[in-house]
Amino acid sequence: MLTTLPLPRLASYKVALSGTYSVTQRRHFGEFLKSVFCIDPAPSPDQPTMENRFHPWDKSPCPDLRMRAATIKAKAKCPVTHKDINYTCPLSGIPTHHSKEAWEQDKEYHRTQKWKILKKVNVYEHDLRSGRPFPEFDFPGEQSGDMTVNFQNWDTYLYTRNFFSMNTEFQMAVVTKMLTFPVTIASILNQFSPYFLQPKGPLHMEGLKSLAALRYTLYPENRASSIKQRPIRIFLLNARSESLLPSHVWKELSYLFPEVGFELHFVGPQCLFDREKKKFIVKDTPVVKRLDDSMCFYFHTQDFHVLHKAQDFFPYDPYQDIFFCFHPRYASEELEETWKKALPGLLESKCAVFSTGYHKQNIDRDFNWVTKNFGKDLDVLLDRTKNIYGSTKWELNDLNPQEVFQFNQWLFGFRGKRYHAVNTNQN
Repeated sequence: MLTTLPLPRLASYKVALSGTYSVTQRRHFGEFLKSVFCIDPAPSPDQPTMENRFHPWDKSPCPDLRMRAATIKAKAKCPVTHKDINYTCPLSGIPTHHSKEAWEQDKEYHRTQKWKILKKVNVYEHDLRSGRPFPEFDFPGEQSGDMTVNFQNWDTYLYTRNFFSMNTEFQMAVVTKMLTFPVTIASILNQFSPYFLQPKGPLHMEGLKSLAALRYTLYPENRASSIKQRPIRIFLLNARSESLLPSHVWKELSYLFPEVGFELHFVGPQCLFDREKKKFIVKDTPVVKRLDDSMCFYFHTQDFHVLHKAQDFFPYDPYQDIFFCFHPRYASEELEETWKKALPGLLESKCAVFSTGYHKQNIDRDFNWVTKNFGKDLDVLLDRTKNIYGSTKWELNDLNPQEVFQFNQWLFGFRGKRYHAVNTNQN
């Protein structure tokens, strides 16, 4: 089972929601001059590398990583001996086996060079806690009206949104882990979405119909009606990591769709985390946090089927409501019954539902579970496809250090059938 840990607190975290655009312009102008005059800046000692960020976790200078190493040794099992893990791989710096002998005997581990990805997990986590300056967190503000965002891939998106130049894999890792949630949503909803209609892309005709309805609301300048509509509601079900993101990260949606307001509804027992008490909070009523006039956050600590039965979200509107399930694990033993209760309500809403997975096996398992249990009641909107805006940062399952993953690598979409088949052969 994959475990989700709270996002680490970054000591040098800097946010500037006002005046950022001019700072970014000056930065790019400075980079332009350096390129013209072939000026290579002297390497900074703060510049992260695979060497200077490497520390064995059980001897790490970071207490929380030493704690994670202790958790692995206490709860995980060696893949060779199936005993407790007591040996730290010298190549990756992460505890992986019961002993040195077991580590040497694990031919598959060395043949596939799994230690290389584990080493990336190690150095990425140490870089986050290194205290270096993080200029990549100097996020841009409003998008200029004469600039169009290119959703082809991470590089074109970050460039056309005027982000800091991501020159290293460390910078890409920390930024894409945060942005993968709002930008995955935006890449599906945007009128210049990279997910094309079949046969050129994975989008079904029913998916185009659902997205056309949402885009009608998202782009009010393109329609004749000038009636002010309520905010777009984005429901994030079984929310965990996405609910821990700083609010300005979600503000990216407002910059990409500046003409509309958003309500983000985080739903699930792990959506409200108290950072001071370091535990999840359960409330009988939703906790509301307003960021500004264009964005508001709602935290619902009950499961979706409970709220749906109580009609807390009624009425649903396919023009203004959409559901996202980030890593729902529909088919997992611990969540299967919860989703069997939730899916009928999702399909009844007739609103689009999009799900993501950690990897191909994860998304295949979820897709097959949904279509097997509810196939006759739904239309597939988006075939299983690689998510262009998956995180590039490698993560580790502390209960199984052989299992590594990245957030939001695959996605698919579905919706409850709007039209029911009619038997025309009746006598």
